[in-house]
Amino acid sequence: MNIFLTGATGLVGGELLVTLSKRSDVDKIFCLLRSKSEEEALIRIKHVFDLHQDEYEPNRIIPVLGNLFDDNLTDSLKANKLLDQVDAIIHSAANTSFSRVNDDLVERANIGGLNKILLWAKDLPHLKTFLYIGTATICGKDVKDRIVHEDESPNLDATHLVKYTYTKMKGELLIREHLRSDQILVARPSIIMGDSRPIMPRSPVILWAMATINHLRLIPVNAHAQLDIIPVNYAAEAIVALLFANRKHHVYHISAGEAGATTALKLAKTLESYFDEMPPFNFINKAMLNQVKHWTRNRLAPESELYSYRKYLDYWKVTFQDKSKLRLLFTGIDPYLEFIELGHVFDNTRLLEDVGIENSIPADIYINNSMNYVEKIDVLEGAIDP
Repeated sequence: MNIFLTGATGLVGGELLVTLSKRSDVDKIFCLLRSKSEEEALIRIKHVFDLHQDEYEPNRIIPVLGNLFDDNLTDSLKANKLLDQVDAIIHSAANTSFSRVNDDLVERANIGGLNKILLWAKDLPHLKTFLYIGTATICGKDVKDRIVHEDESPNLDATHLVKYTYTKMKGELLIREHLRSDQILVARPSIIMGDSRPIMPRSPVILWAMATINHLRLIPVNAHAQLDIIPVNYAAEAIVALLFANRKHHVYHISAGEAGATTALKLAKTLESYFDEMPPFNFINKAMLNQVKHWTRNRLAPESELYSYRKYLDYWKVTFQDKSKLRLLFTGIDPYLEFIELGHVFDNTRLLEDVGIENSIPADIYINNSMNYVEKIDVLEGAIDP
């Protein structure tokens, strides 16, 4: 199989690249890379393998220069005759920002960029599978506290917390406009956080949110809300296995499911066992976030309930010193708290039956292997570019 992979240096794409390279039934992997030269692209690819000392075979992994924002991307891909041999495309590249200031970039990358890839892909002579890495969270914010199944989405009536999930929903619809149904495979990972192995994660994405929650300790979120979280290595293993499986469906959740889901409280207990010098975790109603924001601006009314948590307010003053830092953290963490509140668990029956993979280890257990890296995350820096 000859595979064209986008997002090859990202959190999921990098793990996919390494996992694919270990398969003998994969001949060549063409990687779309935003680089100024082929030399720079090769350095970036090599870094993906060097991070965990994986074997790198440069004769099998071929860089293709370009990026999703290139106006001429479709034409340049069509002009590259080496790509005529591609029979599978894995579109992993995406802008995953939750920040509203990046909404335009998110839409240009996730819809505009995808459209350019599809305009090339639909004319490939040997294309058998277009594997789109979506997200299970396209179900929207009106679905709460229950198990979500694949056939519930995409739903045009769904309302979204962030532009990212909206664009991933639109992406699934766009693929259907360009490709035959037998060519389409959609993998919808749930929340991807860290790595279940005792190694450095490829990216602090989502781990930043956990590190921030660890620093704050007083958390305006439902402690018992179900959280469907998986490690990136499990996501990559499942996605690659799905590509080669005898599939009965076109859409699959890559998720922890009911058996592997966790809660904010369970994650907090794991964090407390490592960082016991901080105040114990305390979960308060999400509605109190507004009081927190008022407090950081010195505008909180004297009779407000938040003052009953004086110990935590004093801890914040000592830890962060400048209240503007707290405002920054709560602005960055707010979308993550919103997702936690939804209590989504994504049914993974299709994946387990068609691939034969085992359930993911619950996040409150596997995250023990990432504690050294959680401790090193600069939460303020992460809040600037969430």
